[in-house]
Amino acid sequence: MEYKPDIREKVLKLGIEYPLDEELIMLILGSGTSQMPIAQMARKIIQTIDSCNPHEIVERLLRIKGIGKSKALAVAAALELGRRRNAHLKSQIRTPEDIVPFVQHYAIHSQEHFVVAALNGCHEIVCIHLVSIGTVNRTLVHPREVFTEAIRVKATSIILCHNHPSGNLVPSDEDIETTELLLEVSDIVGIDILDHIIFDCNNYFSFLENKILFSQDD
Repeated sequence: MEYKPDIREKVLKLGIEYPLDEELIMLILGSGTSQMPIAQMARKIIQTIDSCNPHEIVERLLRIKGIGKSKALAVAAALELGRRRNAHLKSQIRTPEDIVPFVQHYAIHSQEHFVVAALNGCHEIVCIHLVSIGTVNRTLVHPREVFTEAIRVKATSIILCHNHPSGNLVPSDEDIETTELLLEVSDIVGIDILDHIIFDCNNYFSFLENKILFSQDD
């Protein structure tokens, strides 16, 4: 009989993008029951997910034999987390303010988080990528990390974003210098930088709106 490696080992080796939907459910559940093997349970869960609306998911999962509250809530929580984390996909960015809701959750952290939003030719978000985590008042940003993911997803432009834990949204000299460097690199790689947004939990500062290194005609 051919040996089939455990799904967990496959994912550790090949990445979380590798498994099928049913295998992802198996990872969430961890185990089945004596009456229902985990593979069979995962198939039933996928069938249920495909046949009901999001607000019904917990109730419908609880109807499956062997699915208790813990498993039902674990699956529902994973689905909701995925929905929240991917709510930005295909959202069109027309103004600097439009990007803020999709990155503002980083503002709860006490360290600076530098994030890049990659956009397609229609200015729709393709992905949002965490580049680096710094200290309370600075992040170390390398152009390679800024543009690698944008190149991978074939983005035509990006928006730079980072939080200021201090609540002072005025860009520092380092923020301006970093942006200048990245603008130079953007000309080389052919991916436009549309703006640099600094934000906290309540407000934001746009380089574009304040005409720092950018103009409204760019």
